[in-house]
Amino acid sequence: MSTQPPFSWLMQAADKLRAQLPPDLAQAMQPPTWLVHEAQQRMVLFFNHVLMQEPAARDRLQRQKGRSLQVCWRDQLFQCQFTPAGLLELVAPEAAGKPADLVLRISETSPIELAKTLAQGDKPAIRIEGDVQLAAEVNWLFDHVRWEPEEDLARLIGDAPAHTVAQTARKCLDALRSFVKTNFAHKVTPA
Repeated sequence: MSTQPPFSWLMQAADKLRAQLPPDLAQAMQPPTWLVHEAQQRMVLFFNHVLMQEPAARDRLQRQKGRSLQVCWRDQLFQCQFTPAGLLELVAPEAAGKPADLVLRISETSPIELAKTLAQGDKPAIRIEGDVQLAAEVNWLFDHVRWEPEEDLARLIGDAPAHTVAQTARKCLDALRSFVKTNFAHKVTPA
């Protein structure tokens, strides 16, 4: 007697739907320019919020004032400049007037694979072009600067409830990472 998984019919329907979609669907669906710009503005605000809580990081970035960093993923560009305050300022690549001092090109083109890599806590493969000293500073930031959501939450609801919420969120994130590793690690195919 053979037994089938309980939701095998759902997996079969998903496979049929996936087969009917064009293979380049993700590339065909480009977000509007205004949405990309607004998302980048929000990212800069978030990064600056995190940097404001790290005086050592701001001190390091103050030495890089006026220098620019460009991150490229597929056909998306994110370019920012370091300010005299040690923060970031969004720069439109076409308005920059000069090439970026440091260009980071994310090698992974699949958004799903990129999300999987980040969910596992790993850094994606990146090709670095430009100033080596600036690259070392940016790498230091990635290695040493962390957002502490529990501290931000504690300002709103107090220390004890913030700790409880953060502890629950960490457990959920660990469970998600474990799920991704166990269920998707064997399906990764090398590019």
